[in-house]
Amino acid sequence: MQEQVFGGELQSGRPARPLWDAMLRGFLGRCPSCGEGRLFRSFVKTVDRCEHCGEEIHHHRADDFPAYLVVVIVGHITLGGFLAVEVMAELPMWVHMVIWIPLTIALALALLRPIKGAIVGLQWALYMHGFGGEDDIIESHPEL
Repeated sequence: MQEQVFGGELQSGRPARPLWDAMLRGFLGRCPSCGEGRLFRSFVKTVDRCEHCGEEIHHHRADDFPAYLVVVIVGHITLGGFLAVEVMAELPMWVHMVIWIPLTIALALALLRPIKGAIVGLQWALYMHGFGGEDDIIESHPEL
C-alpha cells in the first residue's frame, strides 16, 4: 500500500518527503531533513546549512507567514480567554490588562520560532523555494 502524499511529489517523479515529520522537526528547531542538526542560529534566523547532514536551508522563504499564523493563534487564545473570563467574572479593566497583555506577548514570543520552523519544514517536504534543487521562477526569470 502506497503512503498518501500531500502535494505533487509523486507526479513530478521526485521521491516523497515526510510532510508531518519535517514540520514536527522544524517545530522542534531541528533540521527538517535529518532531525539532528539545529535549524536556528539565533531567535528566528535559520542556519545556512545543517551541521549534521549538510542540507541547505538558507534559501527558505518563510517571510511573514509565521508571524501571521502566530497573530491568528494568539488572537484566538487571548480573545477567547478574555471573553470567557468576562462572562464568568466582572473584573476591572486594569486587571484585564495585567492578565492579557503579558499573556499575549509571552504567547507570541513562545510560538514564533516553532511556527517558523514548521513552515520551513513544510517548504522542505514539498520541495518549495529551492529545496528541490531549482531556483524559484522569479530568480530564474527576472523579466517576470
